[in-house]
Amino acid sequence: MVFGVRTVIAPVEAFPPGERRIVEVGGRSIGVFRIGDRFFGIRNRCPHQGGPLCIGHVLGHVVADAPGGARVSGGALRIACPWHGWEYDLETGQSFMGGGEPGVRSYGVGLEPGQALMPDLDHGRARLVPGPYTAETFEVRVEDDYVVLDV
Repeated sequence: MVFGVRTVIAPVEAFPPGERRIVEVGGRSIGVFRIGDRFFGIRNRCPHQGGPLCIGHVLGHVVADAPGGARVSGGALRIACPWHGWEYDLETGQSFMGGGEPGVRSYGVGLEPGQALMPDLDHGRARLVPGPYTAETFEVRVEDDYVVLDV
């Protein structure tokens, strides 16, 4: 199993609300969803028969305060497998198909500023003896969560 692997998916501006992306991480297919300002990660394999879970429909709980007043609540969201309609909580992976049915693995998805993704350039650097040659270097800085090369 692969634990502790951080994978950058996209800049927030390039991942609009309602979009989903399916990525490969450590040999696993994982769906990353943005619903409003919330992000979810869930394994792209339905425990029922191995269907591509993350291409299924995202569902909310429908509530009605009065006749004709049905709306989707802002609570828990589910995803339905496109093969047989089995449903799982998008945040926890909990199955909604009855007791004893397996859930699906969910993953934490967060936001980080681009500055936090820059490696510590001095950490772990070996002590080297300078040689007689010097390579041309350029300043690199972070602007608006992107890496920018100044030439």
